[in-house]
Amino acid sequence: MLIKAKTLAGYALQSLDGELGKVKEFYFDDRHWTVRYLVADTGTWLPGRQVLISPHALVDVNKDAKHVTVNLTRKQIEESPPLDSDKPVSRQFEEAYFGYYRWPMYWGGPFSWGAYPYIVRDDELQKQDKPVQEEGDVHLRSSHGVSGYHIQATDGVIGHVNDFIIDDETWAIRYLVVDTRNWWPGKKVLVSPSWIGSVSWNESKVNVNLSREQSNRRRSTRIGLCSPASLRTACTSTMIVKHTGTLNRLNWRIPGEGSTRESGFACNAWAMRLATV
Repeated sequence: MLIKAKTLAGYALQSLDGELGKVKEFYFDDRHWTVRYLVADTGTWLPGRQVLISPHALVDVNKDAKHVTVNLTRKQIEESPPLDSDKPVSRQFEEAYFGYYRWPMYWGGPFSWGAYPYIVRDDELQKQDKPVQEEGDVHLRSSHGVSGYHIQATDGVIGHVNDFIIDDETWAIRYLVVDTRNWWPGKKVLVSPSWIGSVSWNESKVNVNLSREQSNRRRSTRIGLCSPASLRTACTSTMIVKHTGTLNRLNWRIPGEGSTRESGFACNAWAMRLATV
């Protein structure tokens, strides 16, 4: 299921033995654009430390009940390696964290989840060789911190990051939701991470390999305005459509577009979708 990060914020976190807090934000890596940790707001429980929960422990997102099921006990979380609230996530912390829970380390292979392009929950499959050591430290970004970053096209600014659309099966960020109010008032654009050329973290800017004119030509493919019957030709691509207030993933065939496959999902060949999400 595809869901917006802002929608998840505030969802209750239901552990194996009771509620442990609420969703606060997410940490994602800037290589695979995949969520590595959900940051929990635990109120007065465990004060002074960041409570991070890996997607390995997130087994269900219930949109009706507005809660996320966490396959851990409160005691497990309480006894996990602590991280002070004012400290960044280091590789040393991650090694201790994943070692404590005995989960495969996501940096231990070429795919978004190490040796696999998806989260492995089978105990036998989780057994793997010693993870590959990376040079340098971990590069995790905060969803709150990146919100507001400017989106720089090849010929000008398009807008700023407003939200993230997350796939709750692989926890990959499928799209950045871009507010274009200063360029195209009242609309939002979906930007695929595959079209991001670079990110200037110091300048709070995301550079995309697409011009404003190219994105302008895609107005006819606004979300919610296209008929499936009119698009069923040529090659498979994934579109996001607005339907009764929710985001759904549909495999449609769109003229002139190519597609790539990742983790069993079809991904857009076009980077941007003009949307009304």
